[in-house]
Order: sequence, then C-alpha cells, then structure tokens
Amino acid sequence: MLQAPATRSESHPPADGSGPAADARQPATVPPASVGPAGASSPNSGAERGLDWFNLFVANIQTGFGPFIAVYLSGQSWTQTSIGLALSIGTVSSMASQVPAGALVDAIQNKARVAAFSVLVFTASALMFAIHPIRLFVYLAEVLHGVSSCTLGPAIAAMSLMLVGRMGMALRLGRNARYAAVGNGVGAALMGACGQYVSERAVFYLTAVLTLPALLALVPLRRQPVRGNDPLVAMPHQKKEGTGSLRILADRRLLIFCGCAMLFTFGNAPLLMLISGTLTAKGSNPSLLIGACIVLPQIVVAMASPAVGRFADRYGRRWVLIAGFAMLPLRALVFSTTANSTLVIAAQVLDGIAGAGFGILVPLIVSDVAARSGRFNLALGAVGFAIGVGSTLSTSAAGWVSDHYGMRVAFCLLAAVGLVAVLLAVFTMPETRPAADDETRQPQAV
Repeated sequence: MLQAPATRSESHPPADGSGPAADARQPATVPPASVGPAGASSPNSGAERGLDWFNLFVANIQTGFGPFIAVYLSGQSWTQTSIGLALSIGTVSSMASQVPAGALVDAIQNKARVAAFSVLVFTASALMFAIHPIRLFVYLAEVLHGVSSCTLGPAIAAMSLMLVGRMGMALRLGRNARYAAVGNGVGAALMGACGQYVSERAVFYLTAVLTLPALLALVPLRRQPVRGNDPLVAMPHQKKEGTGSLRILADRRLLIFCGCAMLFTFGNAPLLMLISGTLTAKGSNPSLLIGACIVLPQIVVAMASPAVGRFADRYGRRWVLIAGFAMLPLRALVFSTTANSTLVIAAQVLDGIAGAGFGILVPLIVSDVAARSGRFNLALGAVGFAIGVGSTLSTSAAGWVSDHYGMRVAFCLLAAVGLVAVLLAVFTMPETRPAADDETRQPQAV
C-alpha cells in the first residue's frame, strides 16, 4: 500500500479509549464486521439504506439537467448556437471545478453536509431554469450545476468509503450503481411524461421537488461512525513523510488510469450522438429508438452492477477494467457496419456492460490508490478532469470527422481509440486491489 504502518509508542491506551492517550478529536469507529445476535441489523444498515435512496434520487435530479434543457430552451426561442454556448459553459465549469472541488471535499469532515449543500444548489439551478430562463439565469444555473456536481460525486464516494471501508468498497459501489441506474430510468420516464402531458417548464419544477426526498435520505448519514480506521484522514506518519497533493497526483497508477479513462471517454461519448443522427435520418420513430438506446444500458447497469462489484472484489480491478473497455470498440464496429435499428439497440447492451464496469471502477481504483492519503477526493477530481477532457474533445472531433469523411469513418476512428484504451490497460495498468489483511495493518486515523 501507500505507506508502512507508523511506529507507535510502547504505552497503549485502555481498550475503551478512556486513557490519556485518547484524542477527543478522534472519529467514532465501528469494527469492520459487526458481531451481534442472530438477526440483529448492522449499525450501518440505516445509513446504507439512506445512501441507496440518495443515489436513486440524485439520479432522478440529474436527469432533469440532461437533454431536457435543450428541448426547453428551444421552446423558449433560443437558437442552437445559444443553447450550445449555455451547455458549453456548464461543461467548462464542471471541468475547471473537478480538482478544486475534490480538494474542498477532502478538507470538509462532514461529507453529508457537502452532499446536502450540493443538492440545495441543484434546487436553485432548477428553479432558475423554470421561473425566468433569461440568459443570465441560465448561464448562472449551468455554472452552479457544474460546480455542485463536482462536489456531490466525491461526497457520495467518500460517504461510501466511510460506511464500508476499502475492503467493502467494491460491493458498495455496485449498490450505488444499481440504484443510480434505476433512478436514471425512473427519472427519464417521469421527466418525459411531465414534459409531454404538463409542460416543458414543469420538468424543472419537478426536478426541484425531487431534491426534497434526496435531502431526507441524507438524515441517517449525518453522524455516521466510520467503519474501522478512518479511511479519509491522513495518518501522522504520512504527513511526516510528505504525502501531499502532488505526490498523490503523480502516482503512476493514478496517471495511467487517468489516461485510460480519457481515451475510453473520448471513444465512448460521441457514439450515441452519431447513431442518433443516423436513426433520425432514417425516420421511423427516431425518438422511440433513441429512448430505447438510453434505457436499455441503464437496465443492464442496474442488473449487472452488484455482480461486477463482487467480481472486482474477488478477482481484481484490472480484468474488469479491460473487459469493460473492450465493449467500446465492439460497439463502435457494430455501428459502423449497420444502421439496422434492432442491431443498434441490441449493441447498447455492450454500453451497459461497459458503463457498469467503468462506473464502479472509477471511485474504486481511486480508493485503492488514495483512500489512506487524506487526498481521496482530490484524486477522484483528477480522474473526473481527465474524463471531462476526453468527453469535451471527442464530440467536436467526431462531428468534424463525420461531416468530412462520413459516419463509417467516424465510428472506425472511435473504435480505434477504444482499442488503444484497451491496450493501454492491458500493458501498463497494474492491479490496485488491496490485500485482504491490509485494513487491519493500517495505523489508527487521527
């Protein structure tokens, strides 16, 4: 792991922690595995259920800030150039905030408060869209949403890590992904029905209302004790040896993973956009087909995520990463060879498999690398920045190639980029899964 255990003094505090060596600032802890009478619930069970529901409602909320923005602003007589500028402002704000937001979440001890504040900012952003969609309010809402998304994601990952520790992180992230996928599907259905049968403006009022149950879901997480040693606070020996931000960001494993993530996102992000154009040009209910292309991967993610988490926990992260990345060139090649709607929708199963693996592995590998450094969320922000760079560059590049050389060449290019990501993971990405007894060998967090 990152550091060897610290040397302790020969005097030890009593088992109950009441001796003079006990630090009043030390966070409450629970053992890695709670032992109790048969049928007794774990001390963390209420908090884990709260985190489940929080993931679901956050996915509902984020759906409201998806393609519905473009539809709504079009109905408000915005030009496509103006809509693109507004969305670009949100994207740039998110990219610029990734690393600073991660450092901020690291510095704040109560991660549930960070999550609650981020959700409240979502409420304000949704109401800005709904009440008065002038340019100033829309641009401000996009900036606020982009920045708060960068604090919310690390806060959820940090709360997951605090609940289960590193050794239970893979299974916990599988649960997170399952509830988020269900939330995406339910949110898309609710927002679509609201826009169709009420009004496009009502979508954003509904988004604001859905922040209320998300805040309620955080109540069990307000004062949640840490499982085992606090995995998010730097150890004294790590501070002495200079485990700072630059050292974590320069970790070889993290840099390789950032490169893999950027290449994967570069190849993956434009695929649905390009195939949507193909389906629209063919006619025959393109909206229905595009909706199926969005919903099917979410169903796969919801079904596969727990199994992916168990596999990563048992056999390691590297093989899950390689298998997920391999879905990208296969899917791009299918799109390059056919525009048959049935085959296109079936190929989206590959996107679900890739999404389940990649969505779980991003926070999981970061926790392997940086959880004990006190810089977990900073490292997560660095990976998020790499993903944002890949996504931002890929859409314009793929569109340019498609316009000048045709759709098939664009799909082949994206397949080649995906293949490079696979090869980079195969030949350079090391295994990051910690040893089974590593958790017990770590010094007490302070």
